[in-house]
Parts: sequence; C-alpha cells; structure tokens
Amino acid sequence: MSKNERTYLDLCEYVLKHGTNKEDRTGTGTRSLFGYQMRFDLNEGFPLLTTKRIPFRLIASELLWFIKGDTNIRYLLQHNNNIWNEWAFKRWVESSDYTGPDMTNFGLRAQIDEAFAAQYEKQMVFFKESILTDEAFAKKYGELGDVYGKQWRAWTTSTGDTIDQLKDVIATIKVNPESRRLIVSAWNPEDVPTMALPPCHTLFQFYVSEGKLSCQLYQRSADIFLGIPFNIASYALLTHLIAHECGLEVGEFIHTLGDAHIYINHIEQIETQLQREPKPLPTLKLNPDKRSVFDFEMDDIVVEGYESHPSIKAPVAV
Repeated sequence: MSKNERTYLDLCEYVLKHGTNKEDRTGTGTRSLFGYQMRFDLNEGFPLLTTKRIPFRLIASELLWFIKGDTNIRYLLQHNNNIWNEWAFKRWVESSDYTGPDMTNFGLRAQIDEAFAAQYEKQMVFFKESILTDEAFAKKYGELGDVYGKQWRAWTTSTGDTIDQLKDVIATIKVNPESRRLIVSAWNPEDVPTMALPPCHTLFQFYVSEGKLSCQLYQRSADIFLGIPFNIASYALLTHLIAHECGLEVGEFIHTLGDAHIYINHIEQIETQLQREPKPLPTLKLNPDKRSVFDFEMDDIVVEGYESHPSIKAPVAV
C-alpha cells in the first residue's frame, strides 16, 4: 500500500474516531476536529487517490485558473470544470435579475426533493449556458470576487498597487532558495467580504533543501471527503510545476489542517472508501519544452499509470 494514500486514509479514520459532532455554516453538520498534519513524499508517486476515482483534469484546470489570476468561472466551464458553479449560481439566484423558481437552500433541497432537483438542474443548465455564451452575463455572475487567483497574482496594497505573490516567490526561489519568506497568502481580510467563498487553503510556503522543493499548505477549513483529495493533488502539482521551472527536484508536500471535518452526509461514503485496497500511485509528466509555470496549458500536464476504484458521489455543501 502507498504510504501517501495511507496518510489520507489515516486522517479519515482519525476524524471518524476522535472528531466531535459540530454544526456548520451550511446547516449540514459535521464530524470535526481542530488541527491535523499530513506529509506526502512526492518521490513516492503522484498523490492522486486510488481508493476512489479523482478527476485529475479538473484539478489541473482549476490550478491553471488560479495561476492565471482568473476569478471568473467561464474559463473553468470552457474546460468542462464545474467545481465552482454552485457559488456563482448562488449569487445569481439571490439577485434581483433572477426570475425563476425559488432556489433557497438549493444544495440541501436538491438532495431530498426529486421535483426540486429537476428544477435546480434546469436552472443550472441555463446558468452555465449563459456564462459560456453571454459575455455580459458572465462578467456579472461568473465572477467569484477576489478569490485565489486575484490574491496570488494581484494582491491590492493600501496604496493601490498590486503584488504578484506567485511570480515574486518563484523569482526568490531562483536567487535565494534559503529564504524563509517563500510565502503566498490567499487570506486578505479586507477582501473576504467580497468573495463568494473565503479561501479555505489560506497560505502556502516553500522550502528548498538539498536541491529539492517542498511545500507546506495551511488550510483553515478542510472538507475531508470531497475537498482534501483535490487539495493534496493540486498543491502537489503546483510544487512539481515550480520545481520544474526552478531546476529543482520535488521533496514533500506537507498539509496542515485547521477545522478538519467530514460532513455528516459523507460518512457513509468515507466508510465505503476505507474498505477499499489502494492501488499503486500514478506518475506525473510535464512538458519539458515549457519552462515557465505561467506558460503551461492543459495538454502540457499528464498523469500516467492512474488506476483507481470507481468514483463515490457525495453532495457539495454550499
């Protein structure tokens, strides 16, 4: 069994055993604990879970979206990536422009009411088509506010200037790899009220030792079943991309969690996953002709040898 995958499964088991039942913003309820850390050796295979199928293309397109500094879901939808739809959709159905059926608490209602679920799906299809075909609509309702891409690439200062944190960190790694200031922050208190979803992965730091690049992420809020597998693979990919540009090997990805939780309506799915035997991890291949992180496109990033158990569906808490 891969030690990397066992690390994640240990988290699931630990929270099930030691977590406490806790209410949450979405009204779903969680099994939660505060403070947990995982370490993944990126030389032991790319940490894309095999005990359920993880859609790597969604992870890669979302990360490239962050790297581009984009905050509009139009790019994601153009790459058939729907993972941010619900937050943008929520803004639309709560606006004065929306004239369809009541979509209050659509996430929870769609789980228990078949007729409502059909209405929700119809409205979501219209919303996505409008984002893709109507530039004005996309500009107004595809925007998620000053989320990750904005903070990574264009942090606004008190003087009105912007800081490209990601570009600056990469430049520093190249000239001063011993620095202890290789940090990118997504948590900007002034901008939090304008964000569709305040950053869950709030801050990451790089560390160079013996020619290897490692990354540590602090995540304030960690959805263990749906979110964490994406976050592990996303930051592992980011570490590979930056190591590639800087001429370094990869080291570790360290994942530090604040509120680590399993939603109550994900417990059955977690228990199913824990019964499965992990398979060998895949390997990551990057286009050697692309040297800059900012030049990579989807076709330049491939995972090879990925075999997994079937996917396990679970509702998203919005």
